[in-house]
Amino acid sequence: MDNERAGADGARPLPFPMDVLILRDPRESTKKCSLTPLRGAPGVRFLEYQRERRYAVGRRILLSPEGELLGPADAGGDLLLLDCAWRRVPQLLAAVDGELSARRLPPLVSAYPRTSRIFVDPAQGLASVEALYAASVLLGDPHPEWLAGYRWAAEFLAANPAVLTMG
Repeated sequence: MDNERAGADGARPLPFPMDVLILRDPRESTKKCSLTPLRGAPGVRFLEYQRERRYAVGRRILLSPEGELLGPADAGGDLLLLDCAWRRVPQLLAAVDGELSARRLPPLVSAYPRTSRIFVDPAQGLASVEALYAASVLLGDPHPEWLAGYRWAAEFLAANPAVLTMG
């Protein structure tokens, strides 16, 4: 796996050991999406889900509440994050081809004010940017800049002080 990517000027390589691929459901509002500020961030790529398309993602860690606990043994792995409503996860996942290792985060408290009138969110559900940041910390490659554009970053970090020292 390539552990360096070209800097903004294309000349000096910068270390980005983790490659993050976000498969985003276009039904989700970009105005409300916690990941929107990460568009164009180094090491983070977005793909828009299309029902008729297949997505070859290679070997990746899939953040999933049903997986094994994410830990140090997973360090250096690339991430796949599905950015969609919980009820749409099976549909998006069915379009993904690759070797996926499902991993879950430890119990964390979301600061995102979730309210769904259609279905119940999982008790441990996080905003996508919260999950992504927590995973980066647990994998030993923290990216605090990912929380820079997140309105509830301070509340999330205050509610989960152990996140700051994990990894």
